[in-house]
Amino acid sequence: MTQTETHSSQETTRRKRESFAAMSGVAMTVSIAAFDATIISTILPRVAQALNGMALYAWAGTGYFLACSVSILIFGRLGDLYGRKRLMLLSLVLVGLGSALSGLSQSMGQLIGFRVLQGVGGGMMIATAFAAPVDLFPDPKERVRWMVMLSVMFAVASGIGPVLGGAVTQSLGWRAAFFLIPVTAVLAMVLIWRFFPLLRPERRGPIKLDWMGSLLLMCAVGAPLVGLEFLTLGSQVVPTWVAVLTMMSALVAAYCLMRVERSVDTPIFPLRLLEPKQMRYLNFAALLAGAVMFVLIYYIPLLLQDVFGFSPTRAGFVIVPLVAGIPIGSIVNGRLFPKASNPQRLMVFGSVSLTIGCAIALTFTEQTSLTTMLVTMGLCGFGLGFLLPNFTLFSQIIAEREDAGIASALVQTTRALGSAIGTALVGMIIAEMTIQSGLRIGLVATVIASVLIGGLTSRVKMNSYT
Repeated sequence: MTQTETHSSQETTRRKRESFAAMSGVAMTVSIAAFDATIISTILPRVAQALNGMALYAWAGTGYFLACSVSILIFGRLGDLYGRKRLMLLSLVLVGLGSALSGLSQSMGQLIGFRVLQGVGGGMMIATAFAAPVDLFPDPKERVRWMVMLSVMFAVASGIGPVLGGAVTQSLGWRAAFFLIPVTAVLAMVLIWRFFPLLRPERRGPIKLDWMGSLLLMCAVGAPLVGLEFLTLGSQVVPTWVAVLTMMSALVAAYCLMRVERSVDTPIFPLRLLEPKQMRYLNFAALLAGAVMFVLIYYIPLLLQDVFGFSPTRAGFVIVPLVAGIPIGSIVNGRLFPKASNPQRLMVFGSVSLTIGCAIALTFTEQTSLTTMLVTMGLCGFGLGFLLPNFTLFSQIIAEREDAGIASALVQTTRALGSAIGTALVGMIIAEMTIQSGLRIGLVATVIASVLIGGLTSRVKMNSYT
């Protein structure tokens, strides 16, 4: 081997190591986003009691998810315009600071405020971290392996978060649980600061921020979530007409947003993003997948406990294969994607697996064996593993390179909206009917939604892009 070849080999090895270190920091950031969203689920009852804030219990979670959802698209676009490294670092600062302040809260109002701060940071994290592989790996066939890494880390961290939060709270108190995130955030910041490249997108001229578009975008995304929250509170707390009017205001905001975005030089939400039919198919499929996933996660345990008489521990055990199946499916998808001549078929396979799983779940009775339930939930998770990472990857491929961040953010936002809509609608059906009847209707809806996902993903023709 000549000296030139040796030097080239060493340079390639060094770049691979730096890319691995950079992606390790990104993966850690994704894990923090998952921890931040889920760790409070097991500690919030203890927090609300300690701070005498049971009346504001729901808003500690709602405030976070609302702030996160309305900020994802905005920071996805800002990452495209200004680069992602600084935004990732800032997101780690905001989430770490918000978590530490939450641990020091002296009232429920303070906790909600600090959770909203964390939500803004969480939205920034999700928007930049899931788009970060585009900066390091332009080739989609190479990028898919790293997208799998992020999906696996997010899924595993989402499953571990509630368990870890409960364990730390039981051992050291609820305040200590909030300090897990700042410690991890420091490690992620070191890796990203040291190894992630500071890439500045090429600018044709000065950028004038689209403030009006940003405000309208937040209203278009946030109004449906607030309206659904009002509906779940019941008409005695918030009149139904107020909830419906709040949700309808999203349509007005979306219409005004389209008018504004056509007239500004640097739109916060470029309308060209939705011009390809494939992009519209992907995001509608992502919305349905988010609804199916969270209906299963939230309501299968309710069915098992309140209808079949399972203990909380046993019901939680049945859901484990669903959470574990997602990373397993993602890993298999990542191995098959580079070899697939028609990679969209992987999403179709995932939707078929999800449909079969949901259909079997619909037949659950008190006599159904535990093994059948575990395999069924594993089948659903395995199917989702072929869908969730591919929604993000394919949207990045379809979009222009300069829109990769906003494209990734759009998929994450539609998934979040789907999860909120799905859980709220099934919850309202249950409130109007018996638990068993409402859950049966909800499970029928998951089967229909899974079939629709298959139909939508089969129409995403990716050959020309890959």
